[in-house]
Amino acid sequence: MSRKAGAVALIAVAGVSLTSIPAAANGATVRQPAVAGAGVQAPTAPGSARLPSGLSALSWMVADADTGSVLAAKSPHRKLAPASTLKTLFAVTVLPKFSAGTVRRVSSADLAGIGAGSSVVGVQQGRRYTVGDLWRGVFLRSGNDAVHVLAAMNGGWRTTAEEMQENARKLGARDTTVKSPDGYDAPGQVSSAHDLTVFARAGLANEDFARYCATPRATFPAAGGTTQIENTNRLLVGSHGMSRYPGLIGVKNGYTSKAGNTLIAAARRNGRTLLVTVLNPQSKEYNAVYKEAGALLDWGFRTAGTAQPVGTLHAVRAAHDGGGPMSPVAADVTGTGDRDGSPRRDTLALGAGGAGLAALGLGALLARLRQARARGGRNGGTA
Repeated sequence: MSRKAGAVALIAVAGVSLTSIPAAANGATVRQPAVAGAGVQAPTAPGSARLPSGLSALSWMVADADTGSVLAAKSPHRKLAPASTLKTLFAVTVLPKFSAGTVRRVSSADLAGIGAGSSVVGVQQGRRYTVGDLWRGVFLRSGNDAVHVLAAMNGGWRTTAEEMQENARKLGARDTTVKSPDGYDAPGQVSSAHDLTVFARAGLANEDFARYCATPRATFPAAGGTTQIENTNRLLVGSHGMSRYPGLIGVKNGYTSKAGNTLIAAARRNGRTLLVTVLNPQSKEYNAVYKEAGALLDWGFRTAGTAQPVGTLHAVRAAHDGGGPMSPVAADVTGTGDRDGSPRRDTLALGAGGAGLAALGLGALLARLRQARARGGRNGGTA
């Protein structure tokens, strides 16, 4: 399997189309979303838990990452600027292609074109970095400089954007237009709560993605040695007045002047993994995006398994030998992983949520991706 083929195979396991329940989930044809209107869609049966009060985001979604059930949503297909949450699609596209130990000496060309005001991790021209270093810079510090270097390794900025667009299409994420792989504001660049949820779900099926996005702190190369970097996701680390959300395992936050605050959050409790995507809260309250995401996660865990879903993220038949449904990987959320970025096998476990042995198909895919790697061995804010 080629590295490119491995990436294509990986994205094929994720769910894609938000449609009414019940609908077949094992066909390869992506349907147009049926639950695509504006406004809030939530369980209406007597006794259903009330949604949290004070939700101000322009768009949001609550989904079960294990089953693909959509528990509630507001305008899930509204096209909005994504900011750095688009880095989830970047990672789904590029992460499978290079082993964590691959070393890159950074050139001036690698760092050309980084948008003014971008968030950076501190990549320096002329210095050598492992791919694992660069991914920690992407996931923890939302470093656009690290994104630019990885995109250069992948064939360039335009090539990477085109591959991301193609992968979004394969995932059924039809609301997304990619112009700038780092999420930096660019004319015409949009995504949606639905699509970003799909990207995060696809990412969590990759053990490297799951581990990186769950890492609260890590070391990063710096002059004279290394420096400590901390994840900017306040629900993950507990900072800036926010407590760490129990069971949080990622995924990605973002901000630009056009997008406002954006966040994809994943949490796991009692064998169930939920995904919440929140885009551009209109509230002026400090930490609004984190508070609204936390409230939606709380609601989701109270509701999951009891209320009738309003839709589903359909599973597309996997383009690999196993063919089983997608199941997220739960990563250790307290450690930083090995220095070279290789997965720590003792801290990784397949998500349950009824997937169980059906996830063996995904395991086969991940094994093939590892074998393939062994053989081949701009913002109005920060994005």
